[in-house]
Amino acid sequence: MYISNITVFMPSVLTLIGIPGLESVQCWIGIPFCIMYLIAIIGNSLLLIIIKSEPSLHEPMYIFLGMLAVTDMALLTSVVPKMLGIFWFHIPEIYFDSCLLQMWLIHTFQGIESGILLAMALDRYVAICYPLRHAAIFTPYLISQIASAVTLRAALLVAPCLVLIKFRLQFYYKTVISHSYCEHMAIVKLATGNIRVNKIYGLFVAFNIAVFDLSFITLSYIQIFITVFRLPQKEARLKAFNTCIAHICVFLQFYILAFFSFFAHRFGSHIPTFIHILISSIYLLVPPFLNPLVYGAKTKQIRIQMVKMFRL
Repeated sequence: MYISNITVFMPSVLTLIGIPGLESVQCWIGIPFCIMYLIAIIGNSLLLIIIKSEPSLHEPMYIFLGMLAVTDMALLTSVVPKMLGIFWFHIPEIYFDSCLLQMWLIHTFQGIESGILLAMALDRYVAICYPLRHAAIFTPYLISQIASAVTLRAALLVAPCLVLIKFRLQFYYKTVISHSYCEHMAIVKLATGNIRVNKIYGLFVAFNIAVFDLSFITLSYIQIFITVFRLPQKEARLKAFNTCIAHICVFLQFYILAFFSFFAHRFGSHIPTFIHILISSIYLLVPPFLNPLVYGAKTKQIRIQMVKMFRL
């Protein structure tokens, strides 16, 4: 139902235009995106197969890595097929409720990934700082509780974003989203009403998850480095440090890209729109794409099992 010539009441369909300003080359941009998606799916699937099939890898660190792989694949699958549909097949329309579902899935999986990275940091902290107590602390029961907690935390924190949009924002001055996927602020900015509450809650969720997790990850690694540098033998220090290199690489690429995308979207008005949207899209692709490559290259046990697999 149309209230006026420019205001729409609860539109049933929204339009995603992809990357504004680069519409003419989106078909070419879709090629590397598709390649990264396929490599990420194959790489993370291989990680899961290796971890599941090798009993020696049934340890907390690798179990968390398997959770991360599942989360990465789910995140990519909730975004990339629709993105490629826009780039290659010119299917920009998406139902309003489907757009909200995609938004919830994207932000929920991002929150779960952040929680898993925190769990991995705490696992390394206990393994290096309290090695004799590690097995007693990180029991299968605790691991299942951590998995449930990070999933519920992300899902429940993001859910009110849907409610606030669905029941507070009734009128929209346009139905075209200048983005390649349904992102919270991209939807909120379409509304004509007061969106202050939506903005505040979006900031609350982002800082509650990212800042909380990053703070504890940083504290964990400070303690880890202090413990490592106190080890008397150089070989022991190198071995302990090498177990953390892959985790550090994954943490850095995830949070640097996350904070850049977050602040650019809210405060980077001087950044050209196509650059912001392109970086936001790459941000969703890069961590799942790099994670199996980083862990495959830096983790000796996984590298050995990978070689065995391909020799058969």
